[in-house]
Amino acid sequence: MATALKLPIIDLSSPDRLSSAASIRQACIEYGFFYLVNHGVKEELLAKVLEESKKFFSLPLEEKMKLARKEHRGYTALYAEILDPSSNSKGDSKESYYIGPLEDCSHQKNLNQWPPEDMMPSWEIYNGILLQGSRKNDVDPFLVHCVYFYHWSVGRKLLSLIALSLNLENDFFEKIGALNKPSAFLRLLHYPGEVMISKEEIYGASAHSDYGMVTLLATDGVPGLQVCRDKDKHQRCWEDVPHINGAFIVNIGDMMERWTNCLFRSTLHRVMPAGQERFSMAFFFDPDEDCVVECLKSCCSNSFPPRFPPIRSGEYLRERLRLTYGS
Repeated sequence: MATALKLPIIDLSSPDRLSSAASIRQACIEYGFFYLVNHGVKEELLAKVLEESKKFFSLPLEEKMKLARKEHRGYTALYAEILDPSSNSKGDSKESYYIGPLEDCSHQKNLNQWPPEDMMPSWEIYNGILLQGSRKNDVDPFLVHCVYFYHWSVGRKLLSLIALSLNLENDFFEKIGALNKPSAFLRLLHYPGEVMISKEEIYGASAHSDYGMVTLLATDGVPGLQVCRDKDKHQRCWEDVPHINGAFIVNIGDMMERWTNCLFRSTLHRVMPAGQERFSMAFFFDPDEDCVVECLKSCCSNSFPPRFPPIRSGEYLRERLRLTYGS
């Protein structure tokens, strides 16, 4: 049985930004994970998103498959993905729905896929044109507000503190163009309560590290998330990540680990079946696709040279996704 991990708790509203940055640095070096509280996103909004997520995943499979994933947006069915290629499982026991950058909706080519209004009326998207704070017939476009809240408020504030934690100027990521047009994806996730009886390993999400810059996770409180702090060990030790009401669980991705020359760790994690349904939403906050990811000057020296060559963010992420999905 896994032991419970006591992760650091970071208060995003704290006026002592240098202290918060120091706490983030320690958390990212030791764990690669931390809790984020007082982030400005109301618990009621998160609960509403999760409730609407339940409604979507309860739709008939044939309706969900009409929104099958294209351009990394839309629906992915049970067992269609396996995050750990070394696993002998037939696939991860989860289904998901990806929503890409909302700026796309202001262009003629809108890549996001949305369920029909008659099935999910509160997902109404106003003929493909999304405006922050817009309303129609008193229906609040909750996904718009949620994504924009994450995208512009929490994500920017958090990256500013991460920059300070790396002994950089607080607007470093803005200056290098990472936030010109961030690649921000919201993923709604459903893990069934019942799993097939099989001799194969069964995971909600098999062992993996996230590909990008930083991930913010909100859950319904059902357990299952575990982390392994030493992914290079042959015998892995897994620890449970307990739920804290109202807190985001934040983790560093492979791109940030690369940026920091492995100073910050991108930690291996997985989701184990909990014997009951589990709903969560992960927000992947990644740089503008043209942003060059290269070792930060504060993370290398003559005795500790860069481990990775520079690469554009979009090129890096596309290759990682290709390896996962095969296309």
